[in-house]
Amino acid sequence: MKIPPSLPVWSIVAPVIAWLLIAGDAYGPIAHLAAGWRAALLAAGLMGGVLAAVFHAEVVAHRIGEPYGTLVLALAVTAIEVALIVSLMIAGGEATSGLARDTVFAAVMIILNGMLGICLLAGAGRHGEQSFQLQGVSTALATLAAISVLTMVLPNYTTTAAGAAYSPSQLSFIALVSLVLYGTFVLVQTVRHRDYFLPEQGGDDEHAPPPPLRMTLFSGGLLLVCLGGVVLLAKLLSPPLEAAVLALGLPHALVGIIIAAVVLLPEGLAAFHAARANRLQTSLNLALGSALASIGLTIPAVACVTLFSGGTLALGIDIKSTVLLLLSLLVATLSLGTGRTTIMQGMVHLVIFAVYLFTAIVP
Repeated sequence: MKIPPSLPVWSIVAPVIAWLLIAGDAYGPIAHLAAGWRAALLAAGLMGGVLAAVFHAEVVAHRIGEPYGTLVLALAVTAIEVALIVSLMIAGGEATSGLARDTVFAAVMIILNGMLGICLLAGAGRHGEQSFQLQGVSTALATLAAISVLTMVLPNYTTTAAGAAYSPSQLSFIALVSLVLYGTFVLVQTVRHRDYFLPEQGGDDEHAPPPPLRMTLFSGGLLLVCLGGVVLLAKLLSPPLEAAVLALGLPHALVGIIIAAVVLLPEGLAAFHAARANRLQTSLNLALGSALASIGLTIPAVACVTLFSGGTLALGIDIKSTVLLLLSLLVATLSLGTGRTTIMQGMVHLVIFAVYLFTAIVP
């Protein structure tokens, strides 16, 4: 994406409108509109916020370079997602004991199969064959495999606590391990082996001049404003979405998948644009970095809330979900194991994503 010399008006107006809609729904006339009109207005504000977030993320990324740009977007989205999950858990009590697990699992499946599949297919469809730094992607996949299994599979097989949960001491240890793994990955990505995560060759916009510092700082602030609006609008749309899903006779789990997909839209669109511009390394940095941040920051945060409140945190996923998770990790390791991709790898990931969605609707 070519960065203009100044921020376009729509990129500033969109987050303002999103927050006006949030305020209007809480204190103004929007809450009294008919359900259809209210949902349509909130959805329009959400999409505007998503598009503005993608634009501002591109501005920041273009200024500070890789892999810092993708890390900023991943951390910003995940931090706001963590805040939303923690607030819902505190308000919902024991009824929300599985909220973090469901959200994290949905995010990982969407990223590993949906986001990755679309990026690989779109990039290869336009450029034939694309390359990336194998060392960086292998590092991310190894970390993701370890942290996913430790947080979402192992709880099913421990015996100290009943059910798919860790005991307090186990939960504390796993939370610490998750932070150590993610922190080490960030250190490797940004300091020790930054060259592993840099593109081997530039994309279509490699030589575009970086935006001015003032514009970058303004975009960074607007990025946080956009992401906050996106998450809150997604939360407001959750009840009518839940009602529509139940009215159609679909499983309630589909609501969580849709909300997770909406929250991940800014990262997904940014990754898609990068793949289309022949910057597959940037696209993979975004996708895999988002999956790692989603687990590495969310699980420790909700673990602290659970330990301080004395509640129970259900982390273990069921057998069907375990099979899909392990299949996704295996296929990602194989499809990204050569340093080059074609449309075949993208199609395989999209098929697994379709199976995930279908089995969520028809379990």
